[in-house]
Amino acid sequence: MRHRLDIRGQIQGVGFRPYVYRLACEYDLAGFVANNSNGVVIEIEGPAGSVSAFEAALMTHLPPLARITELVRTARPVVASTAAQHVHASNANHAGAAFFIEPSEFSAERRPEVTPDAALCADCLRELLTPGDRRYRYPFINCTNCGPRYSIIIDTPYDRPRTTMADFTMCDACAREYHDPRDRRFHAQPNACAKCGPQLRLCRPDRSAIEGDPIELAAGMLGAGAIVAIKGIGGFHLACDATNEDAVVRLRRLKLRDGKPLAVMVPDIEAARRLCVLDAAAEAELLSPAAPIVLVDRRSSTPDGGGLAAAVAPGCRTYGVMLPYAPVHHLLFAAGCRPLVMTSANLADQPLTYEDDAAFGEMSGVADAFLVHDRPIHRPIDDSVVFAFRDRLVMIRRARGYAPRPVRLECAATASVLAVGAELKATACLLRGRDAILSEHLGDLKRPETYRNYVRAVEALLKLFDFRPECVAHDLHPHMLSTQFARSLGLPAFAVQHHHAHIVSVLAEHNVQQPVIGICCDGVGYGTDKAAWGCEILRADVTGFERVGHLEYFPLIGGDAAARQTWRPALALWRQAHCDDWRRRLPRAFEAVDAGAIETTARQAEAERGCVATSSLGRVFDAAAFLLGLCRENRHEAEAAMAVEAAAGGISAEAYPYCTTFAGRIVRMSLAPTIECMVHDVAAGADVGAIAARFHETVARMLAATAMMACETNKLSTVAISGGCFANRRLLGRLVELLERRRLKVLFNRAVPIGDGGVSLGQAVAAEAMFRCE
Repeated sequence: MRHRLDIRGQIQGVGFRPYVYRLACEYDLAGFVANNSNGVVIEIEGPAGSVSAFEAALMTHLPPLARITELVRTARPVVASTAAQHVHASNANHAGAAFFIEPSEFSAERRPEVTPDAALCADCLRELLTPGDRRYRYPFINCTNCGPRYSIIIDTPYDRPRTTMADFTMCDACAREYHDPRDRRFHAQPNACAKCGPQLRLCRPDRSAIEGDPIELAAGMLGAGAIVAIKGIGGFHLACDATNEDAVVRLRRLKLRDGKPLAVMVPDIEAARRLCVLDAAAEAELLSPAAPIVLVDRRSSTPDGGGLAAAVAPGCRTYGVMLPYAPVHHLLFAAGCRPLVMTSANLADQPLTYEDDAAFGEMSGVADAFLVHDRPIHRPIDDSVVFAFRDRLVMIRRARGYAPRPVRLECAATASVLAVGAELKATACLLRGRDAILSEHLGDLKRPETYRNYVRAVEALLKLFDFRPECVAHDLHPHMLSTQFARSLGLPAFAVQHHHAHIVSVLAEHNVQQPVIGICCDGVGYGTDKAAWGCEILRADVTGFERVGHLEYFPLIGGDAAARQTWRPALALWRQAHCDDWRRRLPRAFEAVDAGAIETTARQAEAERGCVATSSLGRVFDAAAFLLGLCRENRHEAEAAMAVEAAAGGISAEAYPYCTTFAGRIVRMSLAPTIECMVHDVAAGADVGAIAARFHETVARMLAATAMMACETNKLSTVAISGGCFANRRLLGRLVELLERRRLKVLFNRAVPIGDGGVSLGQAVAAEAMFRCE
C-alpha cells in the first residue's frame, strides 16, 4: 500500500520532517517527506497495517510547535523499489526499507504558514543550565521545538539564508546537528553555539562595552536598582527589580508611563502561584510556547502585593504576569534576579524599539545599561496579553507567540482581501482561501511614528506571504488613518462599520454563517448616522447588520479631551438626566473641576458646538469612575474603567434601576436612573466598591435583557459578544451567565483580540462577502 499525504498547517521549521522520518523508520516504511509551497507532502509505502498505524500515530504525537489544519490522503501506485531510486544511505532505516527527507520544492504561487516565535523548551533549558554541556549558559540556545521564528524571517521558504541568521556560519558541531534527521536541531535555522553564533554584551548608554560577564553584571545592576534595556526576541524591554519601589517609580517617570500597569516576569510557575490566583487555563498559557503576559488576580493573602512594588500596578487587583521565554531571561534569574518589571522599551505611545541604534538613541536617558546582542530582529513584535476565562484564553493583544498564525475559516474566500483594521490597537488581516492571517499588534496610529511603522509592517506582511489583494477593507470612518491608507492603494475598497466588524470577527472564528444577535460595547466607533456608537445591539451576519438596540445618545463634549477627562462624560450624562435643573443638583464630585470649564462645556452642549452624539459604554464607565472618585483623568486607555472594575472586586450586588424605550423597532437603553442612584449612594456615604459592583450588575442586566428581547423578536438563539469593554472580566462573565441562563448560545472572541485588535478579521470577512455579491 502507498499513500500520499498533503498536509497544511504549522509544519515548517518545527521539526515535523524529522518527526515523520523517525516515525516511518519505526514502522519500517518506505517513501519520502518534503516541504512544499502548501506545507508538507508525505508518500508512505508498506504493509496496510503499518501504513494505517503510521497515519494514526502521525496525528497523535506531533512535535510541540506543529499544528495540522488540513490533511488530504490519496492512494498512489506502489513503487517497486523505493530504495533503488535513492543513494542517501544515511537516510535508510534499519530494516532495509528506504525513507528519505527530500529537498524542499516551492513555487511562487503559494506560501506556507510562518511559525510564531516560541519560548525556550525544557530540553534547551536543561542544556542551558547544565555545566559541561557545550551550550551551557549560551544565551541563544534553541532547537526545532523553540526559539525565534517570525521575528527573524526575511522571506519564505524558511531557510537560514532567508533569516537574520544568514551571516552566522555554523561550526562543524552545529552543522552535524543541523544535517542529522535524528537530531532535534535538524534544520533548526537559528541553530548556533558560543563558537559560531550571536554574542551578548553589556554596554553603557554611550555604547562603550562594560567588561566582564554580561549576565552577571546585568543581574547585579538590576539587583542594585538600575534600569537595564534588554534586547530580546522581538524587541527591547526596559527591566528593573519589580520589588524595588524606587526603581519602578523611576522607570515610570523616565518612560513617561504614569499609571498603566507594568508587566512582571517571575522566575517560574511556582513564583507565579505564590503571587497570583492561577486556574488551569492560566497556568497552561503561562507554560505554553507562546508564553504571553497573562492577566491574573492577586492573591488576597498577600495584601502587600506579594512583595512587588506598589507602583507596578497601582489601583489594580490584577497583575500582568509572564514567565521567562528567552534564554537570556532564564540566565538572569539563575544569576539571582528577583521578579522583574519587563515593559516594552519605548516612550509612551511610540512604536516598539527593536534596532540597536534606535535603542541607544531613544533610551540612553532611561536605561543605565544595555544588554544587547548581534542577531538582528527583522520583524519587531511585542508581548501578547491574554486572560483566562472559562478554562480558555481571551486575547487582549495578539503578538509574539501567536502572530502570524492564521485563523482557519470554514468557508473559503473567493477573493483575496487586505483588511487594514482600526485606528487604535491596529492590526491588518490577509484573507485568502480558508486562511485569515492577522498581523501582530501594531499600536495606535494617531502618532506619525506609529503610523509609519504600521505602513511598513503591512507592506512587509504582504511581501512575506506574496499576497496580492483584489480588494481592501477599511473602517466606515472617512478620516481614520487606516481608511486613508486603504484608499491610497488603488484597489476596490469596502467600508465596514466598526461594530459590525467586531461581531463578524466572532462569527468568523467560530465559523458561524447564520444571523446572530451581537452585543458590541467599546469606546467609540463611527456609526451609519455619523454618531459615535459604542453600546450596540445588532442583528448581524457576515453580509450586513440591523441596529436593534443602543444606549441612549448623550453629547460627547470636547473631542479627544472627552476620552481623557472623565468629568466631561459625567457632566453630559448629568445634564441630560436633569435638564434645566442640573446646576442646582450638581454632584459633589464636580467641586474638584474648574467652574469655568464646566460652564464652557455646558454652553458648548447647549449650542451643539464641538460635540458629537455618542452611545459609548466606555465613556459611561469613565463617568462612573469620576462620580465614584476613582479616576479624574485617563492617563492611559481604559484607566477609569479598570478602576471601576477593581473597586467592584468580587462583591455581590443587586442591580440599580435602568430604563428602556422603543424608537420604532430600535430599543433605547438608558442608564440615567442608574447614575442618579449612584450619586445618591455616594452622598449617603455608601461603600464605593459596593456601588461599583451594583453598576456592573446593572450594565450586565441591561445588555442581557435587551439582547434577549432581540433574540425573541428575531427568533434567534445565538448571541455574539465583542468590543473592548469586555476586557472587563466581571462584566463579560456576568453577561455570559445571564444569557446562558436563558439557554442562549453565547460566543465571544478567543482566537483574536476581543477589542479593536480583532476588527481586521471582521472587516476582511465582511468585505469578501460584499465583493462576492457585486
